[in-house]
Amino acid sequence: MHPKTDEFFMKEALKLAKEAFTKKEIPVGAVVVMDGKVIAKAYNQTEQLNDSTAHAEMIALTSAFNHIGAKYLKEATLYVTLEPCVMCGGAIFWSQLGRLVYGATDEQKGYRKTSSKILHPKTKIKGGVLGEECKSLIDAFFRQIRN
Repeated sequence: MHPKTDEFFMKEALKLAKEAFTKKEIPVGAVVVMDGKVIAKAYNQTEQLNDSTAHAEMIALTSAFNHIGAKYLKEATLYVTLEPCVMCGGAIFWSQLGRLVYGATDEQKGYRKTSSKILHPKTKIKGGVLGEECKSLIDAFFRQIRN
């Protein structure tokens, strides 16, 4: 049995990001985990749904709320391949997420560019998990768009 580490769940999020890439979406994937089990998963769908708010985190959070039948995720961890933006950071705040684990930092649009206080004060944060792998997927996507 494979130990379910942060890297294990980030690889699950990366699989979703790769699926987004094949659908010409910015390749970001997210999974929500409770008690060592994935309860929700999503990838960016802004192009597919013609909705600028259809980020992987937003879709995964909504799915997780529906799964547990509650509006707070105090016992959950959100794994996302890219540092959340301010909008997603606000959603993470309101969900009272227990833990956020992200891969690549987003120097241009990440929540930390505005303020690290966007997240709930009790949310534990870990960045850089499989960061290089996550960043290289995003970089490949934007290289492909430019060419």
